[in-house]
Amino acid sequence: MMGTGKSTVADMLARELGYRLIDVDAAVEKEEGCTIPELFTGKGETYFRDAESRMLCSVLEKKSQVIATGGGVVLRSDNCDVMLKNGWVVALTADPAVIVERVSGCDNRPLLAGNAEERIQAIMEERKDAYRFAHYTVDTTELSAAEVTRLILAHYRV
Repeated sequence: MMGTGKSTVADMLARELGYRLIDVDAAVEKEEGCTIPELFTGKGETYFRDAESRMLCSVLEKKSQVIATGGGVVLRSDNCDVMLKNGWVVALTADPAVIVERVSGCDNRPLLAGNAEERIQAIMEERKDAYRFAHYTVDTTELSAAEVTRLILAHYRV
C-alpha cells in the first residue's frame, strides 16, 4: 500500500545487502517517458497496470536486487505468482490514518484524486486480502524505516 515506506525501506535494504535497488514505478516512468500521473491521465489505469506487469516480469529475471513495487501491483494475481516464484516477498502495511498523514500533500498519486482519506479507506478495503500472499508482512505504523529494515533482514537471513 502507498505510504507504508516501501521506497525508503527498499533503499535501506538494498544498501545493507549490497544489492541493486529497482523501483518498478520509476522504471515504468523511464520506459514510458512520462510520469505515472501522466500515464493515468493520458492512457488510463489499465495501460499503466499492463506496463507495470511487463516491467515487473522484466526486472525479476535478475538476481541480487531489492525491488520496490507500487502498491497496486498485487491487483493482478499473475504478478503475485511471478513475485513468489522469483523472490522473497515482503508486504508493508500501516494504519489508514498514518498513511493519510504520510501521503498528504503528494500530488503525484493519481489514485488519491479527490478526498485522500476516503480514497485511502476505499483502496485499503478493496485490497484488504491482496497482500496476504507475501512471505512476510510488517506493520510500519509505529516503526522507523530503520526498524522495519532490521525486522525484514532478521527474517530474510533465517
